[in-house]
Amino acid sequence: MGLRGQRIVVVGGTSGIGLAVAGAAAREGADVVVASRRRESVDAALKQLPEGAEGLTLDATDEDEVRAFFERVGAFDHLVYTAGESLLMESLAESDLARSKRFLDTRLWGAYSAVKHGAPFIREGGSVVLTTGSAGRRPRPGTTVAASLCGAMESLTRALALELAPIRVNVVSPGVVRTDLWRALSEKDRGGLFESTAAALPVGRVGAPEDVAEAYLYLMRGGYSTGSVVDVDGGGLLV
Repeated sequence: MGLRGQRIVVVGGTSGIGLAVAGAAAREGADVVVASRRRESVDAALKQLPEGAEGLTLDATDEDEVRAFFERVGAFDHLVYTAGESLLMESLAESDLARSKRFLDTRLWGAYSAVKHGAPFIREGGSVVLTTGSAGRRPRPGTTVAASLCGAMESLTRALALELAPIRVNVVSPGVVRTDLWRALSEKDRGGLFESTAAALPVGRVGAPEDVAEAYLYLMRGGYSTGSVVDVDGGGLLV
């Protein structure tokens, strides 16, 4: 049930939740490969990860690059996809369609491409863990694109769980977590968001990447979960 000796590929594993997943898995004895678009991000992540971790560059929106990436990686046990730019928060009237498409390119189609080209290399007993969010089930004004993405990721997970069986496919749905995904907001607005969210949540605080990483590790370890959405939101869906 442990991860020792298993090989885990984390696309988006150089910051935030992805880096927390890679670090936690490596500390359990897994062989970790992290991937990100920028070489400097990869190098910075490797300085924070245990010795032996690998880091490669990857533009998840380029299918040819994704295909070549997995051919280079070779056989592995678990694929984790957490890649994505800053959260897109804008009203429908103010939205820019080209920007919205770019947002979905990395988060949705990038994940789709990674699974398509990574799945043939996943060993027996392996799994895929994707990433969504609560906006699909709890949308708010200004979250049309994010809500669309989250709904799509949950549906994609269920479909892949059947198509790729016996490879297990699950998705983690984080709530508000202190990561760079909120960097598009001003420091004042970001602080206000964290403060108001913490006050409303049953747990009384917003999440840390390490809180959410535990869900990814659970889904990789366990052999009886597939097609599942695991919420790690401090009770956000309840309030």
